[in-house]
Amino acid sequence: MTTIDEIRDNFEILEEWDDRYRYVIELGRTLEPMSEAEHSAANKVQGCASQVWLSLKAGRGADSHPVLTYVGDSDAHIVRGLIAILLTLFSGRKPQDILDTDAIAVFDDLGFREHLTPQRSNGLRAMVERIRRDAREALAAAA
Repeated sequence: MTTIDEIRDNFEILEEWDDRYRYVIELGRTLEPMSEAEHSAANKVQGCASQVWLSLKAGRGADSHPVLTYVGDSDAHIVRGLIAILLTLFSGRKPQDILDTDAIAVFDDLGFREHLTPQRSNGLRAMVERIRRDAREALAAAA
């Protein structure tokens, strides 16, 4: 699995945004496939111009703390890549680690603020907020 540091390094190597977009699309192709059942209304992320689904698989880590693992999909290639980056940041993590991670700042550091349409930026925020809500709910349930 790719790490966020590897993604950062690759972004630094790729100076042109056309190349970066191609890389993001390639990342999207690495997403674990989602089952038809997971392409449900309950998993659909509201607020995205494209169709986006995030499916949560809650489990327990070795220390018996909750761990949130995701699969995601979209009908748009670039958005699938954004999901791949989000899942690199969040999937397989403890809820508190998710809440302590500022995904928007990571995307800003990568330069997306200037290179995403307002609709895609809103969709990205909707995906982040959905994952953060899941993390808050998992923490509340574990308390």
